[in-house]
Amino acid sequence: MTTITPKALYAWCKIPYRELENHPQSRVPFRLCSDSDEMGQIMARELVDEIQAHNHGREVTRAIIPCGPSCWYQPFANLVNQERVSLKNLEVFHMDECLDWQGQELPRKHPYNFRGTMEEVFYGPIAPELAVPEENRNWLTPNNVEEIRQKIWSAPIDITYGGWGQDGHIAYNQARRHPFSHVSVDDVRNSTVRIQENNIDTILALAQRSFGTAYQFVPPMSVTLGVKECLSAKKVRVFSDTGAWKQTALRVALFGPLTAEYPLTLLQEHPDALITATIATASHPISQHPEWDLGV
Repeated sequence: MTTITPKALYAWCKIPYRELENHPQSRVPFRLCSDSDEMGQIMARELVDEIQAHNHGREVTRAIIPCGPSCWYQPFANLVNQERVSLKNLEVFHMDECLDWQGQELPRKHPYNFRGTMEEVFYGPIAPELAVPEENRNWLTPNNVEEIRQKIWSAPIDITYGGWGQDGHIAYNQARRHPFSHVSVDDVRNSTVRIQENNIDTILALAQRSFGTAYQFVPPMSVTLGVKECLSAKKVRVFSDTGAWKQTALRVALFGPLTAEYPLTLLQEHPDALITATIATASHPISQHPEWDLGV
């Protein structure tokens, strides 16, 4: 596995956020936006435009959709309802789902039950006559891994929406930290739909974000689409407005080598990928403290 040196990481993190767009050393196109409101409008508008283009051609839109960031759901519903955009030909593949310690689904009202959240915030606000048909909503569960894999590969995916985690994970494709089972970049590139244990650092990051660091309440397992499915789409668009815990992974994705340590770096290989982040996420403490001496 490619190892990122502290010296290289320090250099990437020193770059001021204002210089990230069109940076000559960037390996992935990057777009900066001011805040969550602006990013939500961008996400909503671009997905609506994608669906409308396919509707005008009487074509199905096949999309991989994440649970989060939350800023775009209301703007999306507003555009769909106000512009009367039919979602009847939208086929949605939900990219991941959290599971309990036995690999079973969580209670529907658990904050990390993604289906419960998406039914409320993504599907719920859409006018019934415009809504995505139930049969076009493909939910990942512990029991349908092979079915979802076959459905995804039955036809091209038009667009993947997503975010990234503290280790640059796409969907729940985390950096593998098992002491006796290591993976290469090629393994990550070809990873496919599966059930897995979640990393300790993922659990701690989510605990700090959602539960006042009560890690006991964070789901310890997940079922996820693989990197292979997520990056099979014609377009890949990833977004983040959640600040500090995404900042370093963003810098590695933009400037680092392909590495299994940060799966997001594989966007560098995609012909039509774009990373979008708010100022809070694109900033980095190292860039704001030139007086620091980190010994690298």
